[in-house]
Amino acid sequence: MKTYIDRMRELREDHDLTQYDIAKLLKTTQQTYSRYEQGINELPIRHLITLCQFYQVTSDYFLGFSD
Repeated sequence: MKTYIDRMRELREDHDLTQYDIAKLLKTTQQTYSRYEQGINELPIRHLITLCQFYQVTSDYFLGFSD
């Protein structure tokens, strides 16, 4: 089963976006977003919601509970 960290990176790369692009969407820095993708910092719920809406996926998919 994939982790949300794997899904977060895959979704970004599948949409040909940079970490900077997503950081801008989330109103944070590229460094902070990079720490989310590396699993150093946990992704806040508000960012999870924003990313699910942006990528048009369910939270179950994003979190790795479904394919």
